[in-house]
Amino acid sequence: MTQSIAWLQDEIADRMLQKLDIVKLEVKDVLVLPDFLGLHAHFLSKRFPGVRFHSAPESGISGFARWKFRVRRWWNSRFRAGTFVSMSDYEKTGRIGLPDHSVDLVFSTLLIQDLPDPKYFLRECWRVLKEGGLLSFSYLGPDTGKELHVVGLAELMPTQQLASPWDMHDMGDALLGERFSDPVMDMEFLHLEYVADELLITDAIALKLVSSLGDRISRVADLPKKLTLEIVYGHAWALGKHLAKVQDHIAYIDPKQIQRKTTIDSN
Repeated sequence: MTQSIAWLQDEIADRMLQKLDIVKLEVKDVLVLPDFLGLHAHFLSKRFPGVRFHSAPESGISGFARWKFRVRRWWNSRFRAGTFVSMSDYEKTGRIGLPDHSVDLVFSTLLIQDLPDPKYFLRECWRVLKEGGLLSFSYLGPDTGKELHVVGLAELMPTQQLASPWDMHDMGDALLGERFSDPVMDMEFLHLEYVADELLITDAIALKLVSSLGDRISRVADLPKKLTLEIVYGHAWALGKHLAKVQDHIAYIDPKQIQRKTTIDSN
């Protein structure tokens, strides 16, 4: 996403935190993935004072912007140094650059729709969360930009589907499949209205609904005057991480869970 929709990133992050108001959670370490130039720090610092941030800045930002990001993150952490995770490394390897059981909260805004198979993201979140930790996320659902996928218009514009077609029911099932507990899902529609075609196209490109038009923009007519955004929200708990993992009807037990029981000879 580009900075043309930074307001959307902030708005959705704010709505996510409102949903967390009723959640009782003590947070010392939070992973923000992705972190849009540190803008979410303001919201999270108010909700969880003194939190230590582990951040994955969005890919493609300039060196100066990254420096400002680090300063802002350090300040909002009240001078508690956290870890900076490489978003580009995650995109290449699918692995979050943090140790196991290292954060209390994973806070992810508008990322999952860009992942071809989000189950690998869920597995990494499970890995880095501490026992009793929380995954909180939002993403664009499959009905986002449905106005662009109409007969005739798609032939003029290089429209594209979101990488992940998961709706909230798919995500709820996947969370349970990856051992998360008590998933809570909900969804809402936001409708963006436009007075100029150029503004709609700019946002559609930023949302990855349309690839770059180049000089073809002048040849596109009869564009819709609004875009629908399907926003899916969810959170789930990492509980029972010490329990045996069951796969293909076989329980795999971590060797650390096996303790030797000794008896004292009474004679």
